[in-house]
Amino acid sequence: MKTNFINKVRNQHELIFKLFLMLLSVIVIVFLFPKEGKFKYEFQKNKPWVHQDLLAPFDFAINKTNDEIAFEKQAIKKQQSLYFNIDYEVLNKVPQDLKKWFDENWKDSANTDLKQQSFSLAKQYLDTIYQKGIIQLIDELEGKSKGYVVLIMNGNNEVEELELGNLFTIKSSYDFVASSLGNNSNNFVLEAVESQLKQNVIFNKDLTKKDLNDELSSISLVKGGFFEKQKIISKGEIVNDEKFNILQSLKTEYESKLGNENQSLWLIIGQSIMMLVLFYALFVFLKSVSRNVFYNNFDLGFLLIIIVGFIAITALVLKFENTSVYVIPFCIIPLLVSTFFGKRLALFVFLVTIFIISFFVPNPFEFILLQSITGIVTIFTVLRVNKRAELFYTAIIIMLVISVSYFGLSLIQETSIDTINWDAFGWFGIAAGFTLLTYPLIYLFEKIFGYVSDVTLLELSDTNNKLLKELNLKAPGTFQHSLQVSNLAEEAIQEIGGNPLLVRTGALYHDIGKMYAPAYFIENQSTGVNPHDELGYEESADIIINHVIKGIELAKEYKLPEQIIDFIRTHHGTTKTQYFLRMYKNENPDEEIDESIFEYPGPIPYSKETAVLMMADSVEAASRSLKKYDGDSISNLVNGIIDSQVAQNQFINTNITFRDVTTLKKMFIKKLMNIYHIRIEYPK
Repeated sequence: MKTNFINKVRNQHELIFKLFLMLLSVIVIVFLFPKEGKFKYEFQKNKPWVHQDLLAPFDFAINKTNDEIAFEKQAIKKQQSLYFNIDYEVLNKVPQDLKKWFDENWKDSANTDLKQQSFSLAKQYLDTIYQKGIIQLIDELEGKSKGYVVLIMNGNNEVEELELGNLFTIKSSYDFVASSLGNNSNNFVLEAVESQLKQNVIFNKDLTKKDLNDELSSISLVKGGFFEKQKIISKGEIVNDEKFNILQSLKTEYESKLGNENQSLWLIIGQSIMMLVLFYALFVFLKSVSRNVFYNNFDLGFLLIIIVGFIAITALVLKFENTSVYVIPFCIIPLLVSTFFGKRLALFVFLVTIFIISFFVPNPFEFILLQSITGIVTIFTVLRVNKRAELFYTAIIIMLVISVSYFGLSLIQETSIDTINWDAFGWFGIAAGFTLLTYPLIYLFEKIFGYVSDVTLLELSDTNNKLLKELNLKAPGTFQHSLQVSNLAEEAIQEIGGNPLLVRTGALYHDIGKMYAPAYFIENQSTGVNPHDELGYEESADIIINHVIKGIELAKEYKLPEQIIDFIRTHHGTTKTQYFLRMYKNENPDEEIDESIFEYPGPIPYSKETAVLMMADSVEAASRSLKKYDGDSISNLVNGIIDSQVAQNQFINTNITFRDVTTLKKMFIKKLMNIYHIRIEYPK
């Protein structure tokens, strides 16, 4: 019994590992989720309340809007009291400094009485001025009226309120003395007073700032409230600005209450259930639609890393109060996934990620709507992310689509252009800029998971590539054959659907193993000498078959991706070297032959791309041996070769159909006729 259980576990270890990966992802996501509940009603500004009449579930206060709080803060700042300190050091130094100034500047030493009278007059003016005080001029006083009250701190830390009109400035002090002296002005007294005019009512910036902060912090954030069971809104009633604010206040209070310790366990259970359901949907989709991905743990791990990674980034960004969630370039998700797995899987993974993130972002309806529209347009507008210009074009498309969608949605919600949050467009622009990170991320995942992107395929398909240049140098006939095959295969895969760039690149490298013995392959024999004439049929077959094995070794030496090496492995499948097999049979009719000696090692093709390469390689090579080129000979050649491959079960592991095979035959016939310049025979 125990042995049977162990065997069952062993047989299902792949499935168990997949379930473990998904369960681990669910645990990480639930850990990242905020531990607060979600308000169960969705509502939008200036739209009808579509739910039943809403009664207050508990007593709650109505929060003031940001605009209301900002207005109150602005009003407080305008009415802010300014604090000043009296500088007693200035007052104490004035008599001494005045006497010193007189001693230094009085020229008539004989007239001491006049000097004393002038000194007494100057001191009298200064006493009058400093009795009121000379205020320090600061920016905050600009535009204030004479009736504006400032707060003066004396030496006993007592506060006195004074109007600006009761205080001197240096200029008004000078004018006061000049005016008092009148026409009989004593210029010496005026100069003496001017020399001693110093600001002694000094601005106390720290105390003023503290007082302002105290007043700002004392602003009430609420205005009124609702009692339990009191009706908030009726079904069908328009959610105007006032109702929207009330509902937002209820939502905030509701979610904070759901996050308490008594209910957090149920909250975690609910989050876990929802995540399990969403990941089960992903599980079913992969098993039904993307079976290759489902059965490859590396591919599954890649998708889970993408999903969990963007959820973690979102949770991190939400911790910063002044940062919008729209700064995150969510459209990188479909761009990455479609690069390696196609658009259908990219769309599903993207939507699953957006649905999960919507559980803890503000305004989930708006978030899902904007991101879904942008993601869908991105997936089906951008054909290939294989050029820098294409990626810049993608970023522009993302910026335009989400901006236009947000603008339209804001007009629906706000019914006014004045109240739209224009800062959001800045976040959209930053996110579009971050989309350019797709290139380095593609390169990173290629190295980690061994994937091949269109960017890499373009680099590999460059005929100036070192390996292809070596092939052209050592086996020029094989190189030309590979070019012809790549053209045939690329056009063929476009007819039935597939990856043209992948099959083209695979075709260019499929025969690189012939570089080890190029003279043994007929396309490289230019002297008329055939080295196979000196060998037995088994040896010749071994050399021909060995070009597959040598090609794989060479490809690994040059670190070609596995997807390209697969074309080398499968381009002959498990077919036989028919020429040498038939020649051996003809010379040894009575001998029992081990045909495996003449058979390629395989494996057989596993995809449309590898199947198309096998067909294109065979028909192109065979077409060179035709003695007469006309419609019948080419049709018979193509049909015979492909029918033989089908009969040998070379395509049973691919998803190619009989209809595809028929389409390919027609295409190969037409293409070969064009290559060999066969004209249509006109009727007589």
